[in-house]
Amino acid sequence: MSVERIQQHFRDSAAVKLEALETLSMPIAAAIDTMFAALANGNRILACGNGGSAADAQHFAAELIGRFERERPGLPAIALSTDTSVLTAIANDYSFEQIYSKQVWALGQPGDVLLAISTSGNSANVLAAAEAAHEREMIVVALTGKGGGRMQDVLSDTDIHVCVPSERTARIQEVHLLTIHCLCDGIDAMLLGED
Repeated sequence: MSVERIQQHFRDSAAVKLEALETLSMPIAAAIDTMFAALANGNRILACGNGGSAADAQHFAAELIGRFERERPGLPAIALSTDTSVLTAIANDYSFEQIYSKQVWALGQPGDVLLAISTSGNSANVLAAAEAAHEREMIVVALTGKGGGRMQDVLSDTDIHVCVPSERTARIQEVHLLTIHCLCDGIDAMLLGED
């Protein structure tokens, strides 16, 4: 394996993150404010995605329920990608497209937030979850890339779109992970104060 090839991955990742710094800071700050307000009002955050984005949804929920970098009481977050019985029952009895929307309908309440993660912005089940969230009077925070895909058409004026300026899935996922860490840190800072 070429060391130069490995180093290029680091350079490419850093370049996308630096480019995203300017364009994503404001929507991430808005997402933090929205999520904190929901949590402060006794609401919760539901998160979903497919593949690596499902892992990101689980990572986000784990950081809120457990802790990020500082000790605090757990915060209510649910990764909708974790219950295999629910996922397989819905996929089998209805369709894979409904695996998240059915859960949003069952678990979501007005004032909750849906963190919808799709690197392309075109994942049918994530789009359906966003539509269900609107029907449940929830706010959607969407993490996408590749120009935002069809997610742009689903989001309302009160939703927040964090669209990574890249076409490469790996780079988008890397910025999504950094965004998740920013969300967790921002919520903690609002809850516990800046350290």
